[in-house]
Amino acid sequence: MIRVLLADDQLLVRAGFRALLDQQDDLTVVGEADDGEAAVRLARELRPDVVLMDIRMPRTDGLEATRRIAAEPALSEVRVVVLTTFELDEYVFEALRSGAAGFLVKDTEPAELLRAVRVAAAGDALLSPGVTRRLIGEFAARSKAPERTPAGLPDISALTEREREVLALVGLGLSNVDIARRLVVSPLTAKTHVSRAMVKLGVRDRAQLVVLAYESGLVRPGWLG
Repeated sequence: MIRVLLADDQLLVRAGFRALLDQQDDLTVVGEADDGEAAVRLARELRPDVVLMDIRMPRTDGLEATRRIAAEPALSEVRVVVLTTFELDEYVFEALRSGAAGFLVKDTEPAELLRAVRVAAAGDALLSPGVTRRLIGEFAARSKAPERTPAGLPDISALTEREREVLALVGLGLSNVDIARRLVVSPLTAKTHVSRAMVKLGVRDRAQLVVLAYESGLVRPGWLG
């Protein structure tokens, strides 16, 4: 059973999501929060698999709540999916940088929402290649420096040459299958390289690899043409 926490300041939005999710045999809503402060508190108490987090909420917003959840080692298995009104929302890149596993637009089709929750719970990628390229190209070059980076960026010099190559391809939005084709290896081998890079760099998920590829300078938005 995949346990979901809903964080949105609109009661009707939460009710709609709950009705959809609770109809599924493998999904259940374990809690609801109307702001970021409550979302963090309930994430600590309930340890959900996935948090559906609205970005814009009163008092503590979804960005800050995502940062707090991602920063707590005890919540390392909690996956945050941020909800936004527009696909290229100015806050989406900041949310990914803050630790979100991916994002959804609020008017997404029900089937896509269900798929996204299951994908996030499994720890897989939520960002399609096309969305990744548009998002990074639009915002990465002019995004603000993070408010706090206590340990700095992970050192990519720990990666092998092939792992660095794979990291760059992940940053460009390629899936494991696309990477396998590009490098002429099996999808399983590509997935292994991605997994090893994540372990060495200490990142939570694939979305964090995308952000790191750009912030480390390994890939630059200007290359996207």
